[in-house]
Amino acid sequence: MQSIPFIAWCLEHLTYWVITLLMAIESSFIPFPSEIVVPPAAYKAATTGELNIILVILSASLGACIGALLNYYLARYLGRPLVYRFAESRLGHICLIDRAKVEQAERYFDRHGAAGTFFGRLVPAVRQLISIPAGLARMSLGRFLLYTTLGASLWNSILAAMGWYIGRHYSGQLEEKVAQYSSELKVVILALAAAALLYLLYKGAKKS
Repeated sequence: MQSIPFIAWCLEHLTYWVITLLMAIESSFIPFPSEIVVPPAAYKAATTGELNIILVILSASLGACIGALLNYYLARYLGRPLVYRFAESRLGHICLIDRAKVEQAERYFDRHGAAGTFFGRLVPAVRQLISIPAGLARMSLGRFLLYTTLGASLWNSILAAMGWYIGRHYSGQLEEKVAQYSSELKVVILALAAAALLYLLYKGAKKS
């Protein structure tokens, strides 16, 4: 499904339940860009008033947590051999998952620990799969949910702000503006995540 027709579909059919469902799918093992769900919902809130921007963010974050929990529990109870077997299978490739992506998520989690679950939600190519190494490492459910909720809420708030801004200032130009801003947004998010990680490393080194 091409992103522009899907964005148009979202503008016609998005409700809070649909947002939750789509973001649960996006956050699980069938990844697709959240940029084609949350900004259209926020745009709709800004231009038609049919949705509330706060409830859009809450619905998207709830869906993200549901999808993340699915990955977490599958990884926790299936274990590394079965997870990698799935990643190498034809079905895994259909779901846009392969061994290299899972290994990348594991390396990210190993480097950053529990905080990686938060920052990983902001990193493209890692955000959908960061729950898998958390499950493999048997990270406590409470900490996992806390970091996942915070990371997902921040990401969805930024996407919603983008959609709201476009709706207020560029009505009728959603598709082209989302395409324009999403690449710029990724650069900003990566820079912020890197700065936050450097700060945490500095604080940790200062305490030791």
